[in-house]
Amino acid sequence: MPNLKLLETSIPLAPLKIIALESCQELGAKVNDYIVQFRHNTLTEHSTRALLSNYHSENYLTVNKCSRFGSGESKGFIGESIRGKDLYIMVDVCNYSLTYSVNGHTNHMSPDDHYQNLKRIIASAAGKARRINVIMPFLYESRQHKRTSRESLDCAVGLEELANMGVSNIITFDAHDPRVQNAIPLRGFDNFTPPYQFIKALLRSEPNLKVDKEHLMVISPDEGAMHRAVYFSNVLGVDMGMFYKRRDYSTVVNGKNPIVAHEFLGDDIAGKDVIIIDDMIASGDSILDIAKEIKDAGANRVFVCTTFGLFTEGLEKFDEYYEKGYLNRLITTNLVYLPPELLEKPYFQVADMSKFIALIIDSLNHDTSIEQVLNPTEKIHQLLEKYKTGTFK
Repeated sequence: MPNLKLLETSIPLAPLKIIALESCQELGAKVNDYIVQFRHNTLTEHSTRALLSNYHSENYLTVNKCSRFGSGESKGFIGESIRGKDLYIMVDVCNYSLTYSVNGHTNHMSPDDHYQNLKRIIASAAGKARRINVIMPFLYESRQHKRTSRESLDCAVGLEELANMGVSNIITFDAHDPRVQNAIPLRGFDNFTPPYQFIKALLRSEPNLKVDKEHLMVISPDEGAMHRAVYFSNVLGVDMGMFYKRRDYSTVVNGKNPIVAHEFLGDDIAGKDVIIIDDMIASGDSILDIAKEIKDAGANRVFVCTTFGLFTEGLEKFDEYYEKGYLNRLITTNLVYLPPELLEKPYFQVADMSKFIALIIDSLNHDTSIEQVLNPTEKIHQLLEKYKTGTFK
């Protein structure tokens, strides 16, 4: 834990409580376990002080529920007092596995449903918490973050709504466009990225990977993901390339302009292992087409690292491309719901983010700097050094 000494010399802003909504309970349980572990041996000599009376606990999670009426209406409930607490509410707006009944019909929960449940829990707190923080890994409506012609600005409206309800901080990951935080300039907005977790998962799953310019290359699937690829290539010390998506702007299919072709800009990739880095996989068509083109150009192995695996059209095409040798490894985080069948796939590796989130919560609760969390470069260099010397586990 990189800032353990810093946390040992500071006291928390207020007693910590975590509310993991039903959509995020598995991740919330892991985060809770890490925080319990972090605090087991810290500030023990001062634990009798009033402010630290609830510092050490075996469980920081608070019981909560959003129950439904037969008409589909709902209400939020918090199972214990959160007066004066530093409250962290975790929600996964992409968890489509949950259902509810509306007049006898079964509905799968959409991002809108999860967002409404978040507001219900905030309303249940009734302004009694010392501070309310929302951890929303996939930022609600973040793909509708800018206006073209007569369109809604859903993400900005959602952020303003949360701010008006008393939310002090919003913590998210790999926001589609973090500039949307301009909608709430006087509120906390932290956007974290998982490069350290990606590299750790990749090195663990590919023990014979050679991390140098002669054997490895990083590729951005489009111009929007360039900053991720630039950081990856710099920290790994390898070359990078980029694909440009040529779209048909005269046609709209499923809310977007279809891609006509992918044009590659970069050095020769023949014989090299390639890492494709992006923020999300929706249907996966674009990433898989790029993986095929890279393989056809003579690449050795193709690894895909993406923060959010939505898999809106299932896993069949991923299975097909793996069997044909176009895809060697797929790494996504556990920040959003992952279907159980994905975890059994031979090409899949999860990048666990629970310890990272626990560190973020613990740092914010102590009101200490999160600079080391925001910039993982030093940790990545240490990881690579261990890998090269054979001490990485």
